[in-house]
Amino acid sequence: MKTSNGYIVQPMNTDIRTEKPLSHDLILGFKGLCPSCGKGKMFGTFLKISDHCPECHEELHHHRADDLPAYYVILIVGHIIVTAALVVETHFHPEYWVHMALWLPLTVILSLLLLQPIKGAVAALQWRMGMHGFKKAKQLRDEKGY
Repeated sequence: MKTSNGYIVQPMNTDIRTEKPLSHDLILGFKGLCPSCGKGKMFGTFLKISDHCPECHEELHHHRADDLPAYYVILIVGHIIVTAALVVETHFHPEYWVHMALWLPLTVILSLLLLQPIKGAVAALQWRMGMHGFKKAKQLRDEKGY
């Protein structure tokens, strides 16, 4: 349809699919929340992902995180600890026992703090991408326009 000033105006398409960004699902997984509804807890125990979400009943048992979260934790914690240890060594020259007393507990604590959130993010990524057994759930989401 043309307007009086010569511009062509087209009606808005109300059937535009609004899709959440990937980062939204990764953040939900990092927080340990269901990537589908964002409300239910993903983990039943420290590193055991529940079979399904207690809120929306989305099946979560299909995930295959395997060793990927551990590799990411090693990569992240290794970069933090090695950098910090080198800075401390070059500036303060502490004894070896100080290094052990400082970096060993910090390494264990950081690793334990990051392992569950990273595993949740990996499982959320698999859910989002329809990997492994999540393929059927992704097809249903695509059909509904989520």
